[in-house]
Amino acid sequence: MTPSSADTPNPGPADTGKGPSGTGNGPAGTGNGPAVSRREFDALFEAVRTWGRWSPADRGAWNRVTEDHVRRATAAVRSGTVVPMALPWNTRPGPDNRKPALHHMTDLGDVESPEPSTHKDFIAVDYHGKAVTHLDALCHVAYRGQLYDGRAAREVVDAAGARFGAVSALGPLVTRGVLLDLPAVLGIPWLEPGQAVHAEDVVAAEKALDVTIGEGDAVLLRSGHVRRRTERGAWDPDTGSAGFHVDAVPLLAERGVALLGGDGDSDVRPSPVDGVHSPVHALAVAAMGVPLLDNLDLEALSVATAEAGRHEFLLVVTPLHIPGGTGSPVTPVAVL
Repeated sequence: MTPSSADTPNPGPADTGKGPSGTGNGPAGTGNGPAVSRREFDALFEAVRTWGRWSPADRGAWNRVTEDHVRRATAAVRSGTVVPMALPWNTRPGPDNRKPALHHMTDLGDVESPEPSTHKDFIAVDYHGKAVTHLDALCHVAYRGQLYDGRAAREVVDAAGARFGAVSALGPLVTRGVLLDLPAVLGIPWLEPGQAVHAEDVVAAEKALDVTIGEGDAVLLRSGHVRRRTERGAWDPDTGSAGFHVDAVPLLAERGVALLGGDGDSDVRPSPVDGVHSPVHALAVAAMGVPLLDNLDLEALSVATAEAGRHEFLLVVTPLHIPGGTGSPVTPVAVL
């Protein structure tokens, strides 16, 4: 693994030429290699897809989480420490927030009415972006025109919403969470944008953190994105972000994960796959039926897990009940 530099003066993506594992065999200057052809990617998609495996299909990999899984997950709670993982509601435009959330007051308690007086506000958000902590439902991502389970996107998604794979079909998730804290493993503040996390890095992190990913687990990748943004300023994550390389996905599929998330959106960028901007999204959501948690704040959880000396916890995710919705803003909570 190759540490990132904490002294880079430019807040934008660093051209390291290497991912965490130090392979250095990606496209020059991107650090996200090895490059993957479209043919190789399509073969990978076929290898990890789980279409036809579950009923109801539009809950996808969340079907893995049974009552037994929940009971076992509660055994991870020892101290009772509760750690929320949502970013603040972001109403300020920036390179990573092109469609800021809205928030304004609609009642200031100054209208004559019977006691008590009230104060009310309005919120709205186009949450599929880089600034809002949110859950991606199975109808959010299609590859070659098909959603998870082979449903034709044009047939089940229209202006009224989705009739398959909506967030309302998922419901809440309570399961065991695992934090892959790559900067903690490497002894650095963050991974630079463009650095890829490979299968070998996942295995090395498991060993270093004394944790093993199992069936029904939620895997959260900390790259240090939030800390870097705080110290260096915002940049456009669409052009450069640390995240999983597609070669890590077969390992996660083999382990039977139910949820994947991170302080970015799980994909390394620039993408290592020609013509596919978000290949991990395509593999996880459309092939494996694994919903994604994007834009988490994992800094407090990093501290809490380090202090506890363990990187497993009870994870609770409760999306809004939005019929036909492609996802939901969420405030996931870890309980240690």
